[in-house]
Amino acid sequence: MALTYALPRRTVRRRAAQLGVVAAAGALTLTACSSGSQVSSSAGARYVTSSSGISTVAKGSRVAAPELSGETLEGAELDVNSAYKGKIVVLNVWGSWCSPCRAEAPNLAKVAKELKPKGVEFVGLNTRDASTGPAKAFEKDFGVEYPSLYDPAGKLLLRFPKGNLNPQAIPSTIVLDRDGKIAARKLTALSEEQLHKMLDPLVAEK
Repeated sequence: MALTYALPRRTVRRRAAQLGVVAAAGALTLTACSSGSQVSSSAGARYVTSSSGISTVAKGSRVAAPELSGETLEGAELDVNSAYKGKIVVLNVWGSWCSPCRAEAPNLAKVAKELKPKGVEFVGLNTRDASTGPAKAFEKDFGVEYPSLYDPAGKLLLRFPKGNLNPQAIPSTIVLDRDGKIAARKLTALSEEQLHKMLDPLVAEK
């Protein structure tokens, strides 16, 4: 006759916790080691995210960007949709308090100058800065010459349709194609190389 033993409850709980840690570690390892692109579909939107974290939408599957208008850091009125109609628009969500934003700012400023002759316009969406002073100092420090809408409460960010390529972090960068539709997104700081990976295919689109 086989004998069975009941493990003390503490031992059972401890073993369950250990198994949970192992499972979580395994999941993280799988995520970190994934090198291919992932296809995501939500609320009718279908986009591909590469191993570099850049998400893109095929031309025929893109949705229109929301109305983005308001006051810039300098106090001027700006309607992105009408001011840059027919242009590729790079929308960068940033804050002067954000370290990754500081890291990517020189890259954004440089690529903005490089691609402006090719019909690419950059616009910042400054958020969570209590006043415009620190944000203006940020732009001066990093040579940012393109305008930024002042959106301290993040109201403009909430206009992006859920389930599509909406900004979900600071920094986030959203790219609109020449038809004003959301074409690409990156949720972390961008290098010059990554910016070109996002923008060069759109520049080449007919």
